[in-house]
Amino acid sequence: MFEISEQDILKILEQDNPWWISKRASAFQDFSIRRTYLDPFAELALNWDVKRSIILMGPRRVGKTVILQQLIGTALDSDFPPEKIFFASIDTPLYSQMALEKLLQLYEKKVSHDKDSKRLVIFDEIQYLRDWEVHLKVLTDKYPKTRFIASGSAAAALNLKSKESGAGRFTDFFLPPLTFAEFLKFRNLEGKLIVQKGNSYDTTDINGLNDEFINYLNFGGYPEAVLNANIRQNVQRFLGRDIIDKVLLRDLPQLYGIQDIQELNKLFTNIAYHSGSEISLEELARSSGIAKNTINKYLEYLEAAFLIVIVNRIDGASKKFKKRMRFKAYLTNPSMRAALFSPLSSEDQAIGTMVETAIFSQWFHSPTLKDIHYARWRKGRKDLEVDLIKIRPSDFKPFWAYEIKWSDNFTGENSKKLTGLIEFAGQHNIPAGATSKTITDETTIKGVTIKHFPCALHCYQVGKRITERGEL
Repeated sequence: MFEISEQDILKILEQDNPWWISKRASAFQDFSIRRTYLDPFAELALNWDVKRSIILMGPRRVGKTVILQQLIGTALDSDFPPEKIFFASIDTPLYSQMALEKLLQLYEKKVSHDKDSKRLVIFDEIQYLRDWEVHLKVLTDKYPKTRFIASGSAAAALNLKSKESGAGRFTDFFLPPLTFAEFLKFRNLEGKLIVQKGNSYDTTDINGLNDEFINYLNFGGYPEAVLNANIRQNVQRFLGRDIIDKVLLRDLPQLYGIQDIQELNKLFTNIAYHSGSEISLEELARSSGIAKNTINKYLEYLEAAFLIVIVNRIDGASKKFKKRMRFKAYLTNPSMRAALFSPLSSEDQAIGTMVETAIFSQWFHSPTLKDIHYARWRKGRKDLEVDLIKIRPSDFKPFWAYEIKWSDNFTGENSKKLTGLIEFAGQHNIPAGATSKTITDETTIKGVTIKHFPCALHCYQVGKRITERGEL
């Protein structure tokens, strides 16, 4: 068996950690474009009062490695000693199956510093090391003053193993896809299209904002697509195959021992194409030929990989159903549909459910996501539905409700068409809202006041408030 030269490994370590020599983060220190999440992540990572390692997780291609590099720049700018910062990407061939402690020892050999003092040690793409969680747990206990940070693209694996092995030692930090607000900031359009009015927001150009909203649906969840025109022109090639090949065909099967990979692929493709539509477990089993218990397992796996989120149904009285036989499944990133199939135009048949997916994906950034439901019930001969309902967890009573429409045909006198919303909001005496395409208005039907607001502006506002304040 050929051995890898230690000198070669040390050279790679030096290349990956240029601040040891230059005292600067080099290309890593690019702060011209930064996620809203950088500040809270840096605040957590550079706080040594909590003696835990941090697991940075999230879907593929949302910028985890970039935010790690920018964290290093933040630390250096705050005069953190450069020799006490170590970065290693575990997918580097020379590090193949090398124990984390061995890498740490090589770092200590290369750079003189006090290993028992405060240090920042980052292991990127850690899923490439078998039993990484065991290695990291040992190091966390052995070096209490070292802040270990691990990240990786196999989000499901990190999610599962962090919970299984990291109790009391690991803190998870979730990095979601771009919000619509971040998308506009990345495009240098936020200041041109959005104005703040007190605690709310308005737009200077609703048609221009709608055009960018469609762009957001098609490629806006992925930072590299926003910044690179070549990727935008072929998102199926650059991003779609990454989802299929690396997540569905490799990560999930390896993690959960899935034998029928095509079965999983078929289920996800079906869900992705119909994101935001109500799903009947019975009908899905019948049409796919997959047993219901297997479908439920696959759904759990897809959620663990941050590909989808399941939204549970309540009835008109705001009561849960004993069994989850019908539910909605949303893509966590609306751009995933275009990456898998083809971009949408504003008049496409699927635009309604994808607009709903986009708004729902903003809630994916919120810790109160579990409190969001939709309602569907039968009254007389009619099926009534409300798209989004916020539930108070203390008593499971509805807090507010609104309908998502990519149309101006449900405003003014036509507000009476929103029968489900009117019925539900009136019964529970809660605030009601409905999105439109371009109109801001307010109507009262049967004693229920409905606030109408443009869909794109609402999507911006939800994402902006949740990422900056933590809640609406």
